[in-house]
Amino acid sequence: MRLCQRFSKDELSKSGSSLNRGIFDDKIMEYLTKYPKTISFLDGLNHRIDVDSKEGVEQLHIVVKKSFEELMKVFASEGFTKVKFEHKQPDQIGNGLNLKLKKPWEMHVRLVDLKKGLIGIHAEVEVSRDYLQHLFSQRTPVVYEVEAILKKYQIDYKLWHDKVKKDVHAIIDNYKVKLATPSIPVFAWKPMLFVIATIGAFYGWKYFNTI
Repeated sequence: MRLCQRFSKDELSKSGSSLNRGIFDDKIMEYLTKYPKTISFLDGLNHRIDVDSKEGVEQLHIVVKKSFEELMKVFASEGFTKVKFEHKQPDQIGNGLNLKLKKPWEMHVRLVDLKKGLIGIHAEVEVSRDYLQHLFSQRTPVVYEVEAILKKYQIDYKLWHDKVKKDVHAIIDNYKVKLATPSIPVFAWKPMLFVIATIGAFYGWKYFNTI
């Protein structure tokens, strides 16, 4: 059983760099991680995290009492950059952040205002925005990868189950999550835009020169 928000000195030193980026297979580029499966609350009740074929996994909030600016500096130090285009969540603060992982994956983090000085951190791993498959490929929420960053910077946090409206006291066991490489080879759309623009300019020039 794993208790939330209790860190030993060994845990903090072992977190070392920071981010557990998951385990990849060099040949097929799977992303493997864990996600809480059964949790307990302070009142002693246990709860199983639901998995729905349409909605996916119930997302837990990682909650911290830090300012938006402080968190942005922390994530920037870890290599995250601002996301230009995204579907914003209710009460989201500013732009989301993303971190390139091993091709074709990236981690997408959003910061949400929970009021009373608290900020919720939502994170998921998905196919990078550099590829067309980002629009329709599978993705998964993650918590342990963000926990590793918070431990490195010795930031206290707690897990919150928004649907039940309770703090998570302990994680009893975990799902094993595997994101498989997209069945269709990933396709970078930015270079294609350049090719299309170049061809369009060429034919436009050719057209006007024949008039």
